[in-house]
Amino acid sequence: MAEKKRIHFIINPISGTQKKDQIIADIGNYLDTTRFDYEIKYTQYAGHAALIAREAADNGIDIVVAIGGDGTVNEVARSLVHRQTALAIIPCGSGNGLARHLEIPIDPVGAIQVLNECVIHELDYGKINNIPFFCTCGIGFDAFVSSKFAEAGKRGFLTYIENTLREGLSYKPDTYTITIDDNKQMVYKAFLIACANASQYGNNAYIAPNASMSDGLMDVTIMEPISVLEAPQIAIQLFNRTIDHNSKIKTFRCKKVSIERAAPGVIHFDGDPVMAGKNVDVILVEKGLNVVINSHTTPQPPLLRMFSNFYSDLNQFRDEIIEKQKRLIRSHQEHVRKSLKRLK
Repeated sequence: MAEKKRIHFIINPISGTQKKDQIIADIGNYLDTTRFDYEIKYTQYAGHAALIAREAADNGIDIVVAIGGDGTVNEVARSLVHRQTALAIIPCGSGNGLARHLEIPIDPVGAIQVLNECVIHELDYGKINNIPFFCTCGIGFDAFVSSKFAEAGKRGFLTYIENTLREGLSYKPDTYTITIDDNKQMVYKAFLIACANASQYGNNAYIAPNASMSDGLMDVTIMEPISVLEAPQIAIQLFNRTIDHNSKIKTFRCKKVSIERAAPGVIHFDGDPVMAGKNVDVILVEKGLNVVINSHTTPQPPLLRMFSNFYSDLNQFRDEIIEKQKRLIRSHQEHVRKSLKRLK
């Protein structure tokens, strides 16, 4: 009989909008324990997932499963690069960009079934100013919105949309000098520059529709300045995977890109913002991460995919709206309680 593989599940209890108790129950009910022994570990602070994953790799654990959003996935994955230990994902964040690119089901039971299949591929990853990223990184408007999202104190797709709509009206494009593979140089006035290892930001917003994690290249998307009238078309194309057809979008593939801007500012890696200087370097590292993938994916036409993804996200959006309603009700009840107390 084959020796069982060892799995560590790392849970970020505060990521995303989903409750984690049901996921723990699903692991107990659906994980194939004839093939796997497992432990469940909880993060206690920012950066803890990276430490737990590093210790797991040092101890020869076969698979580390990130249970959380893109931030948790990034923490776990950056501790597993160039190690034998494989990354797996049970997505429960607000964007789930890497999981969606890999077509890992958002439903935890479906994600556990992918884990049971245990198909592992060696995939690429990227580094921006030497910080690892696995889905996308960027400079410009997307990094700016990521910083506002981080400051908001609330998570979820609705919060991200609120920040995007509010900040988009006042954001001013910058001028960038771009050097590709230490050779070709270009100057662009741009709304944003996105460097993609995977195809999307998250929430099925495809900034690089044709990106592959196994081709040894990153897909760079430059969005030139757009008007308020052009924004809706860009938004539609972002979600139906045709943004590269827009005349305001310039794309190319490379292994390295250097970006120079007039002043320091924010950049992002997998949606996490960080301040950086005037010069930003992004490189693609080939086959540096072992990942449990979904081997049963089926291509869909763009329009069908858009509606299918929208349908699959309805429950998540519904939960976010219900949670907002609950907070409003609790706030109202507290206001009434305080008012009655003052009257007494």
